[in-house]
Amino acid sequence: MPKEAKPKRKAAEKSEAKAAKGAKAAKGKGPKRALSAYMFFSQDWRERIKAENPDAGFGEVGKLLGAKWKELDEDEKKPYIEMAAKDKARAEEEKASMSAPPKPSKDSGEEDDE
Repeated sequence: MPKEAKPKRKAAEKSEAKAAKGAKAAKGKGPKRALSAYMFFSQDWRERIKAENPDAGFGEVGKLLGAKWKELDEDEKKPYIEMAAKDKARAEEEKASMSAPPKPSKDSGEEDDE
């Protein structure tokens, strides 16, 4: 007599459902959001702040970055602001290209009234 198949555990069913859902979500990904000037500053300065404060945790590094950003004057922030403007234009362009409907070609069978 063959053994009866054991029913799947609920946890296994949930993980399979999540995997299937994740595969569908990955297909519909849109463009990445634009980064702010502060985020470009943070990427640039994070390693320096960590080197100066090796014992600082993640939250402390964030506080130090925020304090440093506030200390900067407009001339020092300008390169980061320009990077953010370029990234914003990139994101808007990608978003527009993703949402633009495909243009019909002349050979699509539609007749023009001329």
